[in-house]
Formats: sequence, C-alpha cells, structure tokens
Amino acid sequence: MALISRTFRSGLTIGLVIAAIIAAAAITYERYDTKTLKRTIRRDAVLCGVNTGLPGFSNPDANGNWTGFDVDVCRAVAAAIFNDPKKVTFVPLDANERFKELQNRKVDILSRNSTWSMSRETDYELHFAAVTYYDGEGFMVRKSRNVDSGLALGDSKVCVQANTTTQLNVADYFRANNMKYQEINFPKVEDVIKAYDDGKCDVLTTDVSQLYAMRLRLTKPIDHVILPDVISKEPLAPVVRQRDDDWLLIVKWAVYAMINAEELGVTSKNIDEALKSKKPDVMRLVGTEGSYGEELGLTKDWAARIIRHVGNYGEVYDRNVGDGSPLKIPRGLNQLWTNGGLQYAPPIR
Repeated sequence: MALISRTFRSGLTIGLVIAAIIAAAAITYERYDTKTLKRTIRRDAVLCGVNTGLPGFSNPDANGNWTGFDVDVCRAVAAAIFNDPKKVTFVPLDANERFKELQNRKVDILSRNSTWSMSRETDYELHFAAVTYYDGEGFMVRKSRNVDSGLALGDSKVCVQANTTTQLNVADYFRANNMKYQEINFPKVEDVIKAYDDGKCDVLTTDVSQLYAMRLRLTKPIDHVILPDVISKEPLAPVVRQRDDDWLLIVKWAVYAMINAEELGVTSKNIDEALKSKKPDVMRLVGTEGSYGEELGLTKDWAARIIRHVGNYGEVYDRNVGDGSPLKIPRGLNQLWTNGGLQYAPPIR
C-alpha cells in the first residue's frame, strides 16, 4: 500500500511538472507570437518607433507630420503592405527606452538611428534587419578653437549622450590615444545640444550624421565645424523582435528593394515604364515575373508600391540628408557598391 502511495505521489509530481512545462511553453509561445503582419493589417497601420526629433532622419512639423530618412523606412514598409505610405503611426522614443519599448510591442519597427551591435541583439532579443546607413562617431567643435583633428582634443570637456555606444566609443578613443578629457553626459539629446550651445563643453560627439543635424539646431551653426575624424563603426539599421521571422523578412526586403531599385535605375518617376520592362532583374523587382511578393505574404507589386510612393534608396537619401536637403551630407560609404560605397543588396530572384 505504501509503495502504491509513493508511486501515485511520484506520478502526480511528474504530472505537475509536465503540466508546468506545457504552461510555460504556452506562455513563451504567446510572448513570441510572430503574427505581426496580421496584427498590423488588422490595426491598419504600422507602429514605428523613431527619434524624438532629429532633422533629416525623423522630425515632426508643427502639425505633427513626420519626415526624414528613418521615417521613410517605415513608410516603405507601409507602402509594401497597404499601398499607402501614410498608414504609419510614429512613436517618438528616447535612446534609453527604444529597445525595451520594441520588446514590449509598443512599436512594430524601431527605425531610429540605432547602431547594430552584437550585445543589442543578444541582450534584448532583437534582430537588426538591414543596414540603411553606414555611419561613424565624430566630433564637432567651434571654429574659433582652430583644430582640424580629434588628436588635438586632449583635456577637452566633451558633451555626450548617456547610455549610448557613443559614450563607450569616446572613452575608448581618448584612452587609446593617451589623452585626458572630462565627460559631460545627459540622458536626453536635447540637453546635450543645449549644453554644447551654451558653452558648457568644448566638444560635441555623436554619429557624424547626427552632428550635421545637431549643427542646424545651434544658435549660430556657421560658427561650428565637424572634424574629419571618424572613430567608430556605426551601422544604423531598423530593428524588430526576434522569433518574428516573417516580419523580419518584410522589413529587410523593403530596404533591399529600395537599394536594388537604385542600382537598376528604377525611380519613383519612371516606375510605370519599369513595369513594362523586359529586363529580368527589373521584372522580378516590380513583380511582373515570379511570386516573390506572395512569398513574403504580400502582393506581386510590393516593391513597385515602395518605389512609387517612397522612391529608391538614392531618392530617399538625397531628399532627406543629401544634396536635396539642408544637411547636405556626402554619401560616402552610403554610395552603392558600384560607385565605391558599401550599399549592396542581395538580388531578388
């Protein structure tokens, strides 16, 4: 009788353990439900996390209309899904909350000048979809200081945003070059800009693209110069949650479609002609050959929608941060690989 009782209790214990494992698995499955596309269609909008305000990349006007390079990445995804680039809800996020809010599903995509790094993927369980902008950290100083190199910045007071890769990079740079400096950091980028503009520090450091944008917000932009030094690798990319592979593919290939379109010479102005093209690469891109859109859960003309409504990569770059914008940032590493740059998209085939 005692043996039967022990066996019963043991079986009951094992049963409880198995039930607990099944319950935990169910919770995990629910937490990592990958139906982002279905939720997005049901909601009728893409939820896009962006910078709270960075000219050229994500900036709202007085009426709350968002424009910028990172904004257009989300508009491209909306165009691919809805054939309407306006079906995006933009959610401004600070640097210290951006990844957690993506984890918590406050947004579907984080398109917010965020550097792709190993620890960010592993620590936050996120995937960076595709590099949209190759950047690097640099320095801005007053022209009156009359320096032309970061190596002349010893004993400077350096303004930097806290809890960013920027903060780590500048520490590495000064240590590697045996220079001393005083770090002055703030959690919000607005406070960093104000402190530098008010003269509380001699140097402002962040990604070079941001320096161009920040300079426009200074009291006298013409009095400041961005040094030629680039002290780090900062590949900027849109971010999605892990275990969300179908959504990752859509975001990734929306970016690649724009890059491939520029390489093939397909623009928002000639997209109608491209739809008549008999060139195999162009036909696959615009959807007149193959079923590549359907394989993403979209329509045949998913890429044509992106190009028509948002443009190819070169168009997006030029109007937001390049020669067609107030920033006028040289394309540099963001040229196509055929022009000596790093922008290289896998083929659609």
